[in-house]
Amino acid sequence: MEEHVNLIDTFAEFKESKSIDRETLMHILEDVFRAALVKKYGPDAQFSIIVNVDRGDLEIQHSLEIVEDGEVEDPANQIALSDAIKIEPDFEIGEEVVENIKLTDFARREILALRQNLSTKISEYEKDVIYKKYENKVGEIISGEVNQVWRKEILVYDEDHVELVLPKSEQIPTDKYKKGDTLTAVVARVEIQSSTPRIIISRTSPVFLERLMESEIPEIYDGLITIRNVVRAPGERAKVLVESFDDRIDPVGACVGMKGSRIHSIVRELRNENIDIINYTANNELLIARALSPAKISSIELDEENKTANVYMKSEEVSLAIGKGGYNIKLASKLSGYEIDVFRDDIDQEEDVPLTEFADVFDQWVIDAFINIGCDTAKSVLALDRDELIKRTDLEEETVDAMIEAVKDELDITE
Repeated sequence: MEEHVNLIDTFAEFKESKSIDRETLMHILEDVFRAALVKKYGPDAQFSIIVNVDRGDLEIQHSLEIVEDGEVEDPANQIALSDAIKIEPDFEIGEEVVENIKLTDFARREILALRQNLSTKISEYEKDVIYKKYENKVGEIISGEVNQVWRKEILVYDEDHVELVLPKSEQIPTDKYKKGDTLTAVVARVEIQSSTPRIIISRTSPVFLERLMESEIPEIYDGLITIRNVVRAPGERAKVLVESFDDRIDPVGACVGMKGSRIHSIVRELRNENIDIINYTANNELLIARALSPAKISSIELDEENKTANVYMKSEEVSLAIGKGGYNIKLASKLSGYEIDVFRDDIDQEEDVPLTEFADVFDQWVIDAFINIGCDTAKSVLALDRDELIKRTDLEEETVDAMIEAVKDELDITE
């Protein structure tokens, strides 16, 4: 009997903990018991199943035709007259009798099978609900509590205790979380893994920055300012192309806010990622010039067919155009859709030496570290002071000093 009581308790507990609606719960219970009845009595037996979700119990009614004693050929659908009149003395042959089936009529093994089947149905329903819920949330911001931090991913629980996964590839490089921390990200996608939905969230997606801006900047949320494009080097730099359809609104100023008040909270959430807000223009030359900010350019040569741009600027602007690690020029290329090359327009090429000429003295990765910050010639190395070179190239002091000395020797410069 204890098995039967526990089964009913399971229904009530499920209703409380899963917040499943009454109609759905009724369908699940009906399906589970109907399958059990078919297995026990056969597919032709006639049953009515009445589920009372509020009380956590159910009633099963078995319809049987009354036949002469000794003529019962189908026990699943027929009952002898002598047995029928024990239920109701007025019954006659040919009438229908309704017999109540109790849970105690099921064997212990059948009860265990019922419970297992119910558990399976509940699990399938829950997975389906989670999948549909998060399939509709792709691209939305969600917050959750960090439950586990592993080397390759972070496990996060949402407010309904649904598991969310933040892979290492979707984390900002400087992200540091511990169990119990609150984490904010965007729902990137929903995958199916071994029939179980796996919700992937992201903090590196451009959509994450876009949604943060929508939440912090009313003009974007209201549609007065639209975001045309977002490109990111997560944790380092981002460029956001915005446009206003109201001439009275300065889209850049509105996004930044008074003294950076609006953009500051976003920058903090993105681990101090530098965010450049750029006003959209249909003029490609002007768009490229704005995209290369904070560098100032002198002139641009566009090749519309090959989508390339040769940009000319003064020597001191080149390192700004390229940016730390080359992020600025890479993002500007993505934002504008042009492959951008930067050239100096104020140096005497005959008196300068390309840094590649020092390949016999330095490893290529050392030379590349200087080229990535805009120092691709001997004179451009000397245009920056020693501390700035060390900071931007992220090289050892001895390596930077050796390059400076080699450049000076090549240009025959003495202290």
